Amino acid sequence: MPKFRKINNSKWYVITGGPSSGKTTVLRELEKLGYIIYSEAARVFIDKEMKGGKSLEEIRRNEAEFQRKVLKIKIKIEKSAPPNKIVFFDRAIPDSIAYYQVVGLDSSEVLKFCQKGRYRKIFLFEQLPFDQDYARIEDGKTIKKLNKLLKESYENLGYEVIEIPAMPVEERLKKILSEIKK
Repeated sequence: MPKFRKINNSKWYVITGGPSSGKTTVLRELEKLGYIIYSEAARVFIDKEMKGGKSLEEIRRNEAEFQRKVLKIKIKIEKSAPPNKIVFFDRAIPDSIAYYQVVGLDSSEVLKFCQKGRYRKIFLFEQLPFDQDYARIEDGKTIKKLNKLLKESYENLGYEVIEIPAMPVEERLKKILSEIKK
């Protein structure tokens, strides 16, 4: 099991939710305010592979392999993140629990990388109208299942999940900023 830095009084926050829930838009706004942001590992991997000439179909042909590669990227990202600074992750390691379950993998493979108390707060974004893009393959039924599993994954690890309703970006941002000041 990889060793993570011990984090006391974590300043790490997770923004999670199904595809097309508005996470990236809010994270860009947080970045403009000077916060450290880590992009979604799956999107980073897909972009890298596509730049290398692969199609989305080739990248995701073997979904189990894809999810394992994404988990490795998340682990690497979190190992490099500064433990004493406010950081926002577009998804974190526990998100892989939900994605593993959706594709029929044993999520205990992910649990060994999850640490209690690693993140200060978890923000679960309510779904927005679906916006298909180059990297999304999920359908409405899968997204609904993912949202349920994402919430359960964090709660089962002992985290309080703060639900962020579908509302304008400015209001979502205001809600998050008020939560991190508590």
